[in-house]
Amino acid sequence: SQPCWSEYLTTRIEQNMIVNCTCPISECRAQPTTAFICSIISSEEIIAKYEKALLRGYVECCSNLTWCTNPQGCDQILLKDGLGYGAACSKCSWISCFNCNFPEAHYPASCSHMSHMTCAKCNHGFCWRCLKPWRPTHKDYYNCSAMVSKAAWQEKRFQDYNERCTFHHRAREFATSLRNRVSSVSEMPKIRTLTFVLDACKALEQARKVLAYSCVYSYYNQDTESMDVVEQQTESLELHTNAL
Repeated sequence: SQPCWSEYLTTRIEQNMIVNCTCPISECRAQPTTAFICSIISSEEIIAKYEKALLRGYVECCSNLTWCTNPQGCDQILLKDGLGYGAACSKCSWISCFNCNFPEAHYPASCSHMSHMTCAKCNHGFCWRCLKPWRPTHKDYYNCSAMVSKAAWQEKRFQDYNERCTFHHRAREFATSLRNRVSSVSEMPKIRTLTFVLDACKALEQARKVLAYSCVYSYYNQDTESMDVVEQQTESLELHTNAL
């Protein structure tokens, strides 16, 4: 009867179990259609919940769709294709990273940096992707069991280094643009010398250039021992460059 169907469907909607809902008769696998549900349910509030459930189910089924990751809450649906590490939501402007599932874009840190978590209470280091201890067996992002194949490992490694390299090249362009603007200001009368600012911009340009090409060097270098030193020096240079 209609009252029975109404109670059944309303309960399923309220419990977020309406997607793939079947007939209540155990041996019947028929699924109620949207038209049937809308003809049975009269409450606009319940229908609205049903439509949200359908939308949520559709997004979860599409590998190229996702919700905005803004922790403050945003109902915008984003197309992941081509968004990479720095995708800004058109509704709330939150910038997400879709390459490692971390909820926020994390430049200049790479995805590998964001996988290494440390408990604030006991100092235990672990990988947030697979939850295994970070050392001595895990060591880095690319050894994570979540990386299911060598091909995926190689692709992810390339993406990380490529994104870091691209970031430093863009930061170098920003330093050049800043130096040009400062140069035009310093030419105005009654403006005290801005030589120190110009020197700082030139230092920024050079540092960003070195950081960009160190990504290329690190990607192709297979010497593990020398890479430890290179990575330490690169991190130090990047720290001071960001401060500058």
